[in-house]
Amino acid sequence: SGRKPDIVLIFIHGGGWVLGNVESYDPVARMLCVQSGALVVSVGYRLAPEHRFPTAVDDVLAAYLWVLAEMAAGRIVAKKVFVSGDSAGGNLAAVLCLEARERKLPLPSGQILFYPVTDISRTNRDSYAQFAEGYILDREDMEWFIELYAPEESQRKDPRASPLLAPGLSGLPPALVITSGFDVLRDEGEAYAAALRSAGVSVESRRMRGLVHGFLSMSRFIPSARRCAKMAATFMRDQSTQ
Repeated sequence: SGRKPDIVLIFIHGGGWVLGNVESYDPVARMLCVQSGALVVSVGYRLAPEHRFPTAVDDVLAAYLWVLAEMAAGRIVAKKVFVSGDSAGGNLAAVLCLEARERKLPLPSGQILFYPVTDISRTNRDSYAQFAEGYILDREDMEWFIELYAPEESQRKDPRASPLLAPGLSGLPPALVITSGFDVLRDEGEAYAAALRSAGVSVESRRMRGLVHGFLSMSRFIPSARRCAKMAATFMRDQSTQ
């Protein structure tokens, strides 16, 4: 249409901080772009085990600062910036909002977290027991990712690794949290939505009942993936008019 997007969406890919890249998540970034009309900035960050915690956090923060600088310089013509990610990327998007608040940076207008990792200090919530194997992401896979990303126990309790453990969640951007019904990460995603809500943050939380982890990357086979991208687009539009 030639119309310049008025929203920038920073998208952070999943893959357990170990796998995935901008190329492999390009279909997801494009789907979010098509549904929302936003300018999507898909972030590449250094991966574990070569680059362990908190390297990914630093890289994502650097990408956010770059977007803010480009907006300030008028090279990105947009009024609002949102952050989003799936799985480990959802973790990094949540952490980015906490970091922006701690560093007194301009906050994103909203955070969109698709089946995020929010607490790597434990893998014993009910959803971990229920969906331990056979649902795309096994408990063993998660334990392997956590081991490679944050080998020290103390790192796993750091809010920059486990945002659910942050001492306070008030003053964070409005959130859309989408979880999968059959996913080891379901309970911690929903616990994070509840914790944000208790802290006075505006939260929309949706459980996609029949879906497994990673469904966003399966939009060719799962129409609900496109529905979730539409939900994200609606959330951004709603927040932009407030």
